[in-house]
Amino acid sequence: MKFKQAFSRTEPPGGGVSLEELISADNEARFIDAFVDSLPLDKLGFRTDFPENGRPAYHPTVLLKLLVYGYLNRIRSSRCLEKECRRNIELMWLLGQLAPDHNTIANFRKNHSKAITRVFRATVKMARHFQLIGGELLAGDSTKLRAQNSKKNNFNRGKIARHLAYIEDKLSDYQLALAQTDQACQTGQLLDAMARHALRREYYLKLLQQLQDSGQDQVSTSDPESRQLIIRNTITEVAYNVEATVDARHCLLIDYRVTNHNDRQAMGPMLRRAKSIVRNNSFTALFDKGHYAGSELETARGLGITALVASPAPAANAPDPAYNVEFFAYDHASDTYTCPQGFTLTTNGHVYTKNLNRSSPTSFRQYRTKACKTCAVRSLCTTARNGKLIERNLYSPLFELNRQNVAANPELYRRRQAIVEHPFGTIKRQWGYSYVLTKKGMVSAAADVGLMLVAYNLRRILKIVGLERRLAYCAAFLSVLWHLRAVHGACWPGFGQRRKGLIMCAVYLQITIFS
Repeated sequence: MKFKQAFSRTEPPGGGVSLEELISADNEARFIDAFVDSLPLDKLGFRTDFPENGRPAYHPTVLLKLLVYGYLNRIRSSRCLEKECRRNIELMWLLGQLAPDHNTIANFRKNHSKAITRVFRATVKMARHFQLIGGELLAGDSTKLRAQNSKKNNFNRGKIARHLAYIEDKLSDYQLALAQTDQACQTGQLLDAMARHALRREYYLKLLQQLQDSGQDQVSTSDPESRQLIIRNTITEVAYNVEATVDARHCLLIDYRVTNHNDRQAMGPMLRRAKSIVRNNSFTALFDKGHYAGSELETARGLGITALVASPAPAANAPDPAYNVEFFAYDHASDTYTCPQGFTLTTNGHVYTKNLNRSSPTSFRQYRTKACKTCAVRSLCTTARNGKLIERNLYSPLFELNRQNVAANPELYRRRQAIVEHPFGTIKRQWGYSYVLTKKGMVSAAADVGLMLVAYNLRRILKIVGLERRLAYCAAFLSVLWHLRAVHGACWPGFGQRRKGLIMCAVYLQITIFS
């Protein structure tokens, strides 16, 4: 029986062919090579000037190609990337057989967070060139990515107080046991235990002082800027919150931001940036109820943007749902409510304030009626001792307009989840990027997240547009950059035969691409 014959281990890989011949024409590594080469890395914020003395540095082109390739292929660890450089033929071709060590890779990612954000914007620019961004319907949402900080190493005032109370109880028990024992060995053990608990007490007192000095409500000891956030319902996790805006045409990301707080005050800044990205304010934006805040709806109105935001359920319902607040008619002219029984609720004109959220205190007026005392259906309407009380937020006109818009466009709003959950589902479920790899603060986390989203956008564009058109796009931009460098008399290190070939074909393709 015939079998395929293996090559000799003393021969070069592929039976003696070059790396260029081993990498097929439609290999994704070719696009990564062309895409990164087309970027003006010094303008994006990558460091390209290094002193001549000492060991030569790796050009940022090499390290960015390595990271983009890794994130596209579900390899994020700097140690794993270092290993791949020595055994992965695609990376050998892509990096010219260079093999940076893991510290170099990790430091490059950590130190170039803002530059990586600009690389993400370059993917958005590419998508706009290929008309993949409609700019008519956007959806915004957030997702939580676990930080490198366990719940055990996250503390608030209540948790610290419980630890201190436990330690005080144990110290009291040890003191009592110490007074009752007369054995030297037991005395030594008790003193050692008391010393350990005293050290723990000092530790928690320092954490408490840190909370008081910073004014924060919690502190994390492993990743200082991570916070315990609500994932869903009552489930919490020490995490970072990634806010993202997605265009509806092809579910491409156009903007993102990494924070360590909830969504309540996020919609306004996201809409402001989206307006500058899509270059108009005629689009419709869809958001979930986590973004439901009067100040954010006010920002949307000021920007001239139509925002549809899901309304949360009322905090307090009547015993009979027919007497919920939404069934009380408000009259703008008289500033009164009329209940289902026909009675009028009036206000004393005083504006009250609730500081439920430190960043956005709520102002409102109260409405009552004396008719509640003798109303026959009072038990169906309210259980309050003083009768029905309605609190009208000063943003209530915006809330009512938003509810009307959502009710008038149910099918449009139903598309929100399908649009914005597409990238989150791909990144977290398919690729397994459900956590932040770094633990040096929000800047490092933003670099990690930025590379995830760069990989997502590049993969989507490649699937939709195809490799040939994308290579042509990069080649055209590469030729423009080469021309600018030549005019200004600057050299561009790292250019090889592949780049020169792209420049040659760009002359033919440039008119087609930019038309």
